Amino acid sequence: MTQTVTAAYGSIDKAINAFDELVSEGYPREKLFLDRQTSEVKVIVPEASQPEAEAILNRHGPDEISARPYETP
Repeated sequence: MTQTVTAAYGSIDKAINAFDELVSEGYPREKLFLDRQTSEVKVIVPEASQPEAEAILNRHGPDEISARPYETP
């Protein structure tokens, strides 16, 4: 199953750093979303890759991380 992992940060700088690290680790940009208004990063990943994505997001000190099944638009 595919998951959407969302990390909320207290600053846009932390969110940008997390986003940039996901890109540098090879996550495709079309599976990433940076919300500058709320300082959130969302990444769509297969369930098997979820722990790795969460580890990357956690390195940047999020206020909260959550995951939910990805819903196709």
